[in-house]
Amino acid sequence: MNGALGMTDEALALQPSALAPKLFDGSVVVISGGGSGIGRATAWLAARLGAQVVICGRSAEKLAAVSSALGARGLKCTPLPLDIRERAAIAPFFAQVIRRFGACDLLINSAGGQYPRAALELSERAWQAVIDTNLTGSFAMMQTAARHWQSSARGGSIVSIVVSPRGLHQVAHTNAARAGIMALSAAVAVEWAPLGIRVNCIAPGAVATEGWAVYPPEIHRRYAQSCPLRRTGSPWEIAEAALFVGGPAGGFITGQTLHVNGGSDLWGETWTAGKPEWFVAASRTWQEP
Repeated sequence: MNGALGMTDEALALQPSALAPKLFDGSVVVISGGGSGIGRATAWLAARLGAQVVICGRSAEKLAAVSSALGARGLKCTPLPLDIRERAAIAPFFAQVIRRFGACDLLINSAGGQYPRAALELSERAWQAVIDTNLTGSFAMMQTAARHWQSSARGGSIVSIVVSPRGLHQVAHTNAARAGIMALSAAVAVEWAPLGIRVNCIAPGAVATEGWAVYPPEIHRRYAQSCPLRRTGSPWEIAEAALFVGGPAGGFITGQTLHVNGGSDLWGETWTAGKPEWFVAASRTWQEP
């Protein structure tokens, strides 16, 4: 990828990491949504740390581009197209991973999507499309991985990418879905602990990826002012957090949501479709003498 948003292949290949170079040697890491954004950055980092990476998503073309870029640098990445909304396709997908690589050690749920829409204008179809992917599809991936670990009598780890608890205004559908994943993760972290399965979430704030292309440039500028650190995050910073929590370094962490958001859960505001005048007027009061 060489666009203005996100990170280029060159940047992902050379970006320094705080994690140990061989941290994931011998591990198999499955990443949904691995063809773009945070999932793509996580695939690069996991592969650079020694993992056999398997990326899945709906676009075979995007997956192939990521796999090819990693392979050109001697890294191990296999693309397997999968629509996580198709429940019947998920078990065969994991069966193929196990057949080819012998195991799945870490599942990163990064697939998902949203678009700006006022809640009053959300149609049933628009609501269901986001819920089916961000909530139901993610759960299906989690449950199928957990069933594999149960049947093989080995532990595993799951990390789901959600949203910061203050959320993104004007995307109520994804806020609802991601909050469901946080609650779900906390619940199954207890249920699955006897199986040696850890379940956690990473909650990013405003992270500059190619997905921002749906928003006008003015929104990009404002996003950079939406947290106390007054900058956007990078996909690499989220990838490092996900692999820290999901990997060996996070071995005593389960049922938690780590906020990687520049402090935006404490202060700030993110309006995906522009700030309504009602709230603009409220903000002006802080500017008055």
